[in-house]
Amino acid sequence: MKGPLSTPARGFPFPTVREVADRQLCCGCGACAYIDPQHIRMVDDTGSGRRPLVNGGSGGETDASHDDAALAVCPGIHLEHTFDRGDPGLVRELMDAWGPVREVWEGYAADPEIRFAGSSGGAASALALFCIEHLGFHGVLHVAARPDVPYLNYTVLSTTRSEILERTGSRYAPASPCDGLQMIEDAPGPCVFIGKPCDVAAAQMARRLRSALDSNIGLTIAIFCAGTPTTRATLTLLRHLGVEDPSRVVSLRYRGHGWPGRCVVTFMDGDGNLTERSLSYEESWGVLARDKQWRCHICPDHTGEFADIAVGDPWHRIPQPGEPGRSLVLARTLHGRGILAAARQAGALCLEAASPDVLWSARPGQKKDRGALWGRRLALRLLALPVPRQTGFPTFRFWLTELTVGGKLRSILGTLRRVLRKGTHRRQAVMPYEPPVHVTVAQPALFAEPEAQTVVCPHG
Repeated sequence: MKGPLSTPARGFPFPTVREVADRQLCCGCGACAYIDPQHIRMVDDTGSGRRPLVNGGSGGETDASHDDAALAVCPGIHLEHTFDRGDPGLVRELMDAWGPVREVWEGYAADPEIRFAGSSGGAASALALFCIEHLGFHGVLHVAARPDVPYLNYTVLSTTRSEILERTGSRYAPASPCDGLQMIEDAPGPCVFIGKPCDVAAAQMARRLRSALDSNIGLTIAIFCAGTPTTRATLTLLRHLGVEDPSRVVSLRYRGHGWPGRCVVTFMDGDGNLTERSLSYEESWGVLARDKQWRCHICPDHTGEFADIAVGDPWHRIPQPGEPGRSLVLARTLHGRGILAAARQAGALCLEAASPDVLWSARPGQKKDRGALWGRRLALRLLALPVPRQTGFPTFRFWLTELTVGGKLRSILGTLRRVLRKGTHRRQAVMPYEPPVHVTVAQPALFAEPEAQTVVCPHG
């Protein structure tokens, strides 16, 4: 994944980390805080997401050298594909809409507890555990619920099965896993990195600047992403679940415990009793998806195109009651393909080869999303607003061929309306969110053990 490092600050209209955040071009990955921890730290902004706070919010600017280094790893303002499009090992019919794909698999974690707790078959968690237990990796860097504020996220380095199992499952709230890349750099051995597509892209750029990080990133896994809901969206979801005081939340599971699983909150009611309420995945995502961070609307990569391995939901299947879950697994690099083969051979993952065509059924709007991106970027230019540099992502041809006339107009006019409604044409300073004091109670079990079962992995 190495390649020439571009210099995004040169010629960019807002060449400071603070302005990238203020102009809502930040993805919230946290890579800038890893590169420059003396000047930048990540905070939660209720209406935006995880955001870099420069110099602790004192009003001073970092010097140009610090900003240049931080901006060089910023996926919010630049993404560039450098893979060899002539590589015969890549699936050519997927390349323009899906990026580099070598193999498509469908399967699940052989460990029944991990499969049950995971969001869709537990493939990412199983791969991480396989790397630790069989390949000598030190750990996996990913995100988990904050123990003190369970509806917020923080970055963790898990090194054992119990830690991975406790922290498995989707976290549909702002997360900045790259702010913990120093833990990988300082680790005594290679580590797995799991994150959203933008997080993985940032980690790949950061490793070009830091040789120690490059040596210790042993595998990158990206999770398919439909955008990051803001912290405000989670607070709205809690109110839908009957929780008016977020300080009373004991645990919040967005999904999992079956596929796709329910959104479940455990909280202490007014009488001091632990109470559990839930919504279906469809209901909860319907609430969350209405309030996503702005940058997600102009993102070209929702399927982890810069990762070694990408994992997502097999939405071409209709979830059945009691469904334990399966995952779509894409091998994107030769390295990723090799680790998938080893995990399958060792029986850590139960995988069946899938036709590349299954991806179009699982994400039927993939080409339209690419096409709409061209219209959205045009709308930003019409408003004289900064547009991220995104190289190697064909969009115009899909705008021409995949969108109706109405769809073409909506991609432009809808973006103009969204920009004006969200105020993204104006600078919006980062406003750190101070969560209410958390009520301390005994933590309930974060997962329930499924019934014992015999797992037979297909190897044909």
